[in-house]
Amino acid sequence: MKVDHETLHKIAHLARLDVRPEEEQPLIESLNEVLTWMEQLNEIDTTGVEPLTHISTELNVLREDVVGHQLPRDQALENAPDKTDSYFQVPKVIE
Repeated sequence: MKVDHETLHKIAHLARLDVRPEEEQPLIESLNEVLTWMEQLNEIDTTGVEPLTHISTELNVLREDVVGHQLPRDQALENAPDKTDSYFQVPKVIE
């Protein structure tokens, strides 16, 4: 596949990009280089190679969810910069 001006405009439209005329030729050349590289990857024999689904073979080791020592509410709120009754008060972030 080769990228031309028409293909570049289609890609730019799909990506919602405004491409200035002076940017067109460098973009076309760059996209063609990427496609050439991808064609080289297609030449590699991958027969017998399993698809990679995970980067690591490590499994998550999870601990039991056990209730431990809890900080009393009044002590937790003691140094709070702003509090209401028994809750932390934070600035409103949703209008």
